[in-house]
Amino acid sequence: MIDKICTFLTNKIRKEMPEINDEKAEVINYGLQNLIGEIPKIFIMLGVAYILNIFWLALFTFIVLIPYKGASGGIHLKTHIGCILFTTVFYCIIPFISQFYILSTRVKYILVLVIWIFGMTRIKLYAPADTEYVPILNKKDRRKKQIVAYITYTISLFIALIIQNETISNILILSNFIQTLTITKIAYRLTNNKYGYEVYKNTSIENV
Repeated sequence: MIDKICTFLTNKIRKEMPEINDEKAEVINYGLQNLIGEIPKIFIMLGVAYILNIFWLALFTFIVLIPYKGASGGIHLKTHIGCILFTTVFYCIIPFISQFYILSTRVKYILVLVIWIFGMTRIKLYAPADTEYVPILNKKDRRKKQIVAYITYTISLFIALIIQNETISNILILSNFIQTLTITKIAYRLTNNKYGYEVYKNTSIENV
């Protein structure tokens, strides 16, 4: 259903803008699928969160991760059902389990330090982790996103150290760590994704 709606909208856009070629139309269609597909995913995820009595924690997890996730990128599952399941599990499991453990101050500092070092090295290697369908080819754009990823990741983990609410602290640590995993080569191989920059960097005129 979503595919048909996006194809219809893409064709309408092409009629209004004949200069759009097949390659650009594919990018537009993919973007529409992500945009329209996000709406049911969010409602389903929040519905499950409500049932689990973690609505506000799940909403907090979703909102607080937007800056880092938007800058660092990450995997995209191939089907809408897969995306819905992954989104629901990601934003519900993290806040759910974050309620049930408390880290000592020493353990938390060590854990955050290890996760911060791991994340900074992964950001350096892979961020922004794009896909072959929506590649980020302009070097300046890639550099800006990478800098934002460095900053947002560091700020989130710093807040996790100083905030008094243990559940919120756990959410910040766990969500940023798992999001970092989604930009790695292992995650891309497991989900059959390809980094768009690696696919197109030698053929695009934007690579300046």
